[in-house]
Amino acid sequence: MNVFQHVSDIGSLDVALREAFDIKRDRYQFQSLGKNKTALLIFFNNSLRTRLSTQKAALNLGMNVIVLDVNQGAWKLETERGVIMDGDKSEHLLEAIPVMGSYCDIIGVRSFATFENRRDDYEEKILNQFIRYSGRPVFFMESATVHPLQAFADLITIEEYKTKPRPKVVLTWAPHPKALPQAVPNSFAEWMNAADVDFVVTHPEGYELDPQFVGNARVDYDQMHAFEHADFIYAKNWSCPGVTRPEDYGKILSTDRSWTVDARHMAVTDNARFMHCLPVRRNMIVTDDVIESPNSIVIPEAANREISATVVLKRMLEAL
Repeated sequence: MNVFQHVSDIGSLDVALREAFDIKRDRYQFQSLGKNKTALLIFFNNSLRTRLSTQKAALNLGMNVIVLDVNQGAWKLETERGVIMDGDKSEHLLEAIPVMGSYCDIIGVRSFATFENRRDDYEEKILNQFIRYSGRPVFFMESATVHPLQAFADLITIEEYKTKPRPKVVLTWAPHPKALPQAVPNSFAEWMNAADVDFVVTHPEGYELDPQFVGNARVDYDQMHAFEHADFIYAKNWSCPGVTRPEDYGKILSTDRSWTVDARHMAVTDNARFMHCLPVRRNMIVTDDVIESPNSIVIPEAANREISATVVLKRMLEAL
């Protein structure tokens, strides 16, 4: 595996899940794979789970790890070609990327959507420059449009906690005070479409995800109806994807608190497990009683980030 961006990059989900559970039983069994190999983790944006879990995964595999926070101590980077660099940006990404690649064997990059231009975000300009110019395998630690490490961990968690062969999984929009990217819901939808689950997406009108990600999922604009008989509820806010109205891309169209996941919503499910990628705005996305209930699996879900990253890094090391 040279690039990890989409569910198709992981191959068979059954094989990937078996590998994940094997690693979870003994996460240090492949330490020889990473000996004298270096992972460079580049963060253009803040991170807690992604930073810690990916570092831990690399260490599990015996790798050296370099973490670069672009906004703390590095030169400010220009990303566009043709720009006269007479402002505060001292270095161009086209020089920085091959230099970074010369210091490592595998690169992970985290760079969020800017919401300045939908086309630029959905073309993944920054991440694709790393793929093109670094000369190294590249994995996405969340980009403008996808977060595959999170979605893989979500799938591992669902596989662990499901009580029936084909559970009903509901991705629900919930209100948030800030405009958030669609990366997490995009990847979650993509991976659930590839998995053997009954998948439903619910959100207010205007929040339709890009068709390439929502795929064959059932879309229900009635949240309570969507929750009926669900086995897993995955709550997440996202700003307007701009599918039908590009001029609304990245905007907050609603802060309707009736979409906050509370006990009333969970009561119509089949004793569903509650999931969220974290960090979560309590009593905006979900009420205290729901996220603190025995059916909340947000902590095991976060812990599985180490496992998903270990599988991905293992496969990249095997391909070197």
